[in-house]
Amino acid sequence: MNAFPLVSVIVPNYNYAESLDLCLRSILDQTYPNIELVMVDDCSTDQSVAVAEALGVRVLSTGTNGGCGTARNVGAAHTSGELICYVDSDLALAPEAIATAVSILRAEPTVGAVCGIQDPEPLLHDTLVSRYRGLQYHYWSISSEGDISFLFPAVCMIRRSVYDEVGPFNPALRQTEEVDYGYRLTRRHRMRLTSEVRGRHDHDHELRGLLRKLFHRGRLRIPLYARARRFGKGFETASRAWGSLVAFLSLPALAAPLLLGGWWALLPALLFGASLVCDAGMYRFVLRRQGPLFLLGFVVLQFMVNVTITAGVASGAVQWLLSRPFRELYDASFPIDGNRQWKSA
Repeated sequence: MNAFPLVSVIVPNYNYAESLDLCLRSILDQTYPNIELVMVDDCSTDQSVAVAEALGVRVLSTGTNGGCGTARNVGAAHTSGELICYVDSDLALAPEAIATAVSILRAEPTVGAVCGIQDPEPLLHDTLVSRYRGLQYHYWSISSEGDISFLFPAVCMIRRSVYDEVGPFNPALRQTEEVDYGYRLTRRHRMRLTSEVRGRHDHDHELRGLLRKLFHRGRLRIPLYARARRFGKGFETASRAWGSLVAFLSLPALAAPLLLGGWWALLPALLFGASLVCDAGMYRFVLRRQGPLFLLGFVVLQFMVNVTITAGVASGAVQWLLSRPFRELYDASFPIDGNRQWKSA
């Protein structure tokens, strides 16, 4: 690898004009000296293109709205860097992020991709939900540092040679395309998550939108895990899975005192307490950073998130049993005959 290999920084974007200026400026202000920057617009209806052009940033279009995976593929096809760096348009990089990622790849030839970790503070919206999401996502990330099996796409750097070998993102997937891609990449290469590469994210700031996203992510994991025959390495730890499950079960358990009486009245509280124990490390982290009052609100939101994730997983399991197209959603990424059925968008 050259001393300063060309890094192609690709920013997929759809209607993120509000944060795009901060994102692009953070890339233009990087300490690393050899960057080509392109913003790939996925047919936005806001002022995103005008924001990028005002900064002199090259803009490409997907032609039709196809999702983040399609936008990333378009960017990779129209750039030439030895390294590809994806940066979400709602994230602002720390000034040394790209230089640090390049250094890691130079020092560790067996690592095919490096993913960064988002700061706990939100980039723009300072609501209870965005502060909750920032702390939760940050803690889950730092507790997963090291080798992982699914991509953290908000800020990640991939060797071009690895991208060419793995192939493009599956354009049929509008969600979980990063988890799918990580599975494919880590069949042959290591992928590392590190807090040395940092950025600040504009997290979801409305509860409804956050819960809807997490529900569908849980649902869409089912055919992927059934096809891959293994769980992801990273966020999805056993304790978090149990925490989500027992939180979900505490709701139907509310009927236990009415139906069974006696000591069964304690069951909902015991299940809720078990969910707290499963996430105890995260709650201690939040308590140290924000104090007991904020922790109370955090616990309520985490309970809702746990219930939502389990509901999504349960919905996905039912859909997997009933729908053949749903079962085959990831077949192109895990083909039986070894031949992919999709092409780069």
